[in-house]
Amino acid sequence: MKKRIIVTGGSGRFGNYLKNIKINHNVLFPKKKIFNILNPIVLKKYLKKNRADMVIHLAGLSRPMSIHEKDIKKSIDLNIIGTANITKVCSELNIKLIYFSTHYVYPGVKGSYSERDNLLPVNNYAWSKLGGECAVQLYKNSLILRVCMTEKPFLHKKAFANVKTSFMYHEDVAKILFKLINKRGVINIGGKAEFVYNFAKKNNPNVKKIFLKKDNKIGMPFDSSLNIKKLHKIIKKNSNN
Repeated sequence: MKKRIIVTGGSGRFGNYLKNIKINHNVLFPKKKIFNILNPIVLKKYLKKNRADMVIHLAGLSRPMSIHEKDIKKSIDLNIIGTANITKVCSELNIKLIYFSTHYVYPGVKGSYSERDNLLPVNNYAWSKLGGECAVQLYKNSLILRVCMTEKPFLHKKAFANVKTSFMYHEDVAKILFKLINKRGVINIGGKAEFVYNFAKKNNPNVKKIFLKKDNKIGMPFDSSLNIKKLHKIIKKNSNN
């Protein structure tokens, strides 16, 4: 059954990708001017006018990571207050909310983090995304996706050979996303756990190997890889139906 879905952050990297693929739902990508996440009155008016069934909340502040250290006001406004506003309006109108969070909310020490593991954000960006999660968790008609994704091809000329993660390309996340929209709770989304260098080299044989130092100041964890058993179980069940 087709749903009327509003996607925030349509001008972002993943939002732009979603705009260019075929989606079997009625999807709208409102611009910031007419869907300002810092203005709850505007949000409510837009969602009521467009009879939304669901909001996929991508909008927020991400890169550069350093901006979350230099401008915490902007980080708080866009990632915490903006998400809280979306959550409040969705709860008032009983609209399903899907929130894109990050795998960086996990401590990034042991790897293979499941949805039930303890959280300890590794940097201000991750703290701001967890702040958004706190609001969304209060609303039961919601789904939090802790996503580990990146652009294709790999953007950087160098990649860490001692940092393990669960990167998945945007196109693969998009294929999965609409199989999950009826779920609630928290789901990890990512790919195979592997070192960033090994992941990047598959599509960019010229990428150079570098190593993260233990005393790094960039807020990069050594192992933020995800346990994605829950995701695989859901996808397998969908394919069998």
